Amino acid sequence: MPRRVTQAPAAKGGRAAQAAQGAQGAQAPQDRVRLDVWLWRARFYKTRALAAAAVSGGKIRVNRERVSRPGQGVKLGDVLTFAKARRVIVVEIAGFGVRRGPAAEARTLYRDLSDPAPSAETEGPSDPPGEEPSSAPAPIGP
Repeated sequence: MPRRVTQAPAAKGGRAAQAAQGAQGAQAPQDRVRLDVWLWRARFYKTRALAAAAVSGGKIRVNRERVSRPGQGVKLGDVLTFAKARRVIVVEIAGFGVRRGPAAEARTLYRDLSDPAPSAETEGPSDPPGEEPSSAPAPIGP
């Protein structure tokens, strides 16, 4: 007679239970997300590894506190401060997102609190402040 094989019921901590719990947890609202994941989803860094390296290097501040753990959780309303492309960026977290989507979607994840980038038109003259611009006539001819 052939041997009959039956499967034992899944244990509470089994893979099937974890997968079912993970599927339910994905739909539940999040109150925190990893800092490196958020920076990557918001498109401040091209890869998650670059975001994690910036956090590990102490280049990111959360609510004025320097952070060195990429896995630190951030919540809605937290203010992030960091330097990027010769500019100090200050943003308030407005959403978490569920993926790294297009730039338009990424912009909905934060509110930019940074000063606007100065343009060449608004900077004014290139002479240092406090000094009179040179009024000497330019030399004529050779």
